[in-house]
Amino acid sequence: MLKTVAVLVVLLTAAPAAAAETYVAVIVGLGGEPEHAETFRRWAGSLVDHAAGPLGIPPERILYLVEDPQQDPKRATGKATKEAVVQGLSAIAAGARADDVVFVVLIGHGTWDGKVAKFNLPGPDMTAADFAAVLKQAGTKNIVFVNTASASGPFVEALAGVARVVVTATRTGAEKFATLFGGYFVDALAGASADADKNRRVSVLEAFNAAKIDVARAYEQRGIMLTERALLDDSGDGEGSLEPAVNGKDGSAAAVLSLGTPVAALALPEDPKLRQLYEERRALEQQAESLKLLKASLPPAEYAAQLEKVLIDLARKTREIRALEGKGK
Repeated sequence: MLKTVAVLVVLLTAAPAAAAETYVAVIVGLGGEPEHAETFRRWAGSLVDHAAGPLGIPPERILYLVEDPQQDPKRATGKATKEAVVQGLSAIAAGARADDVVFVVLIGHGTWDGKVAKFNLPGPDMTAADFAAVLKQAGTKNIVFVNTASASGPFVEALAGVARVVVTATRTGAEKFATLFGGYFVDALAGASADADKNRRVSVLEAFNAAKIDVARAYEQRGIMLTERALLDDSGDGEGSLEPAVNGKDGSAAAVLSLGTPVAALALPEDPKLRQLYEERRALEQQAESLKLLKASLPPAEYAAQLEKVLIDLARKTREIRALEGKGK
């Protein structure tokens, strides 16, 4: 108990020595049919544009590998071969510091032979174990691994880890048909409508839940049976949940981790007093996020009391900001 309280105090009071950075790896595998390949490139391009544009992630921290780089020469950083994927992810793993976030998204097709799940690439495919071996080298536990391919369910067990968020488009390897989840997940990350708590950034949990709803709606509108059921695991047990939530078995880490915050949302006003209020609100938001990560380690009553205090302070700070901004109009 004393150890938990000590960790809580550190998380709520200490300022990081350096701002956490985000590394993004978008890997587009074999498209198969031309219309699939085009759709996969569109999803991936939208994600890369959002990362490099509104989120302001510099190009040296974005890895974008595709089946045919000539189809997307302005964005692609290389061909999506197993060798290039391992080399690129190894470089990210080596560069990521303890507080950094590594965000990996696979877009394409997958296969399952009853024993091993694979992500299809030009040349040799990659298994979940292949990806796990590379990511094991990372200096951060803040890893988000999203496999939007068919037959991706078995990746959950192989890649699970404490505080690591693993998302798959399917629940099992037997769900082998092309999936819609990737497109809706990218749309959620790049849009604002999925931001349920209105903190100006879309968490992995918010994007997952929004995409899951859109997938179900799309199947219903087409009058066909749902053939993909997305999973999210961040408890490290390798089982995953169909219904993750902030206070559920899975979902607490996913509720905190995101691809990033739009640069425009991070901009501070010139007025010194207003700028200070913005900085104080940002610190309170970080406190709330830290508490969410510690929820499982705290007695329910203590967690509720701590969170209530932070949220009340946050609401008051927001009212102060709105009042001061209103005077300037």
